Amino acid sequence: MIHLIQRGLMFGNLFHIASPALIERYNRALKHLTNHETKLSEFHIDVSGYSPEIGDELDDHLYLNHAGVNRQFILLTTDQKSAPLLNAKFSTSREILKDFIIKNESQLFALTARDAVAGELVNSVYRVDSPVKLFDIRRVKIEADTTSGTVAEAQALANDVDRFMREEDAWFDDVLIADMISKAKRTGDVTRNPVRLDLMEFEQRNFWTAHFGGLYVFQGMDHPAVISSGSKAALGALPIKYVFDTKDRNQIAQFLEYNDLAEPIVKARGIDAAAIIRQKMDFIVIDTAQESGIDLTGATRRDIRALARRHAKDLPEEFHGLASLLRWAEEGGKWPCITSDHPAYFYSLRSADHADRDLVNMLLSQLSPKDVRQLFICHKELFYQLYSTWDESKKSYVADFLEREYQVDKAGARKALFGHEAEMEQPTPAPKQSGPWGVSEKKIAAVGPWGAVRRK
Repeated sequence: MIHLIQRGLMFGNLFHIASPALIERYNRALKHLTNHETKLSEFHIDVSGYSPEIGDELDDHLYLNHAGVNRQFILLTTDQKSAPLLNAKFSTSREILKDFIIKNESQLFALTARDAVAGELVNSVYRVDSPVKLFDIRRVKIEADTTSGTVAEAQALANDVDRFMREEDAWFDDVLIADMISKAKRTGDVTRNPVRLDLMEFEQRNFWTAHFGGLYVFQGMDHPAVISSGSKAALGALPIKYVFDTKDRNQIAQFLEYNDLAEPIVKARGIDAAAIIRQKMDFIVIDTAQESGIDLTGATRRDIRALARRHAKDLPEEFHGLASLLRWAEEGGKWPCITSDHPAYFYSLRSADHADRDLVNMLLSQLSPKDVRQLFICHKELFYQLYSTWDESKKSYVADFLEREYQVDKAGARKALFGHEAEMEQPTPAPKQSGPWGVSEKKIAAVGPWGAVRRK
């Protein structure tokens, strides 16, 4: 993984902790949550406060995520909101933590100026020892406070103030007054500067989990389903009607279509579809070159496309399917027939614009793993897993590419691939021959690569 680490593509954007004061606060929180402490003089933390160096020190990389559920967190600064989440067991966890920090940023800024904030993402499940337990996770609630209990004590002081103002004889209650003075010394004036965290709740109906080899759970759909990275038979009976695994390509295509979850790249507005297809084809050539033992060191795009011309007969169906789609898109070539059981089918899709866009793009990247850029952006866990199996030539090429064309402008790259251009006016009925490249929208829906879901 050295190529990725050196280029900031792995363990990148973590928050560096070297200040003795911050380390002391971290240790208080770590002791509070886990009864452990670190002896390291510096380390890095992610959005949840997890440190890979401390994980090595404790020989436990789940020290803040016992059993992979109810993830605990340590906040030393609000700047952690821009850090990644390492060892994620649920796809929703990073966004939940990020939203919590942003919603409470001013309060957390004040609290972390003197202490660490420790907390937990709480649901009603404490151990996922069978796939059925995943369906008991409906909502995730955040509980958080400083290690000294500032938030709880401030709330207690606020309650005392309300009681003092409400009760006629409170002026003569020396115990109440003394208690208020004692708490105010630690919390400050809560009437002028309230110390309160919005402890938010999040619905968790649609998510990916690393448990059981990787599962995509879509409960909040008109047509709900679970999609397993491994064999669906190993899951046993589940309280959901449809259970697929990644070999069920036709069923997954129908699931995406029935729920309006995906759209064809060539039909998407505001992107250069041809450029995206060409890049996907290049990555497929790279994958084939690795299998053939071809050295990719220093290879340029021109070199990759020269390889494609020389070895066209050896390239897989994914390449030829995308090539036919590109010819149709750019040159008005023969209409391609790419059904859902064609290897190129999922390479031709991206998520539609909806609340579960990231989750669907994650699924699509797993179904089209030779597109390493999309895989890196949408499903880093799987990317790192596959990266470790590649030869050094491919590792070096992919790391160089991601550093050169993604790392320098992450937001721009994501927008180019997955951005959805907002409608500027009310849509009007399309002319009969007004589809992309002069092809009717009706024909696109009926026989295009994205409308050709095989019915079995």
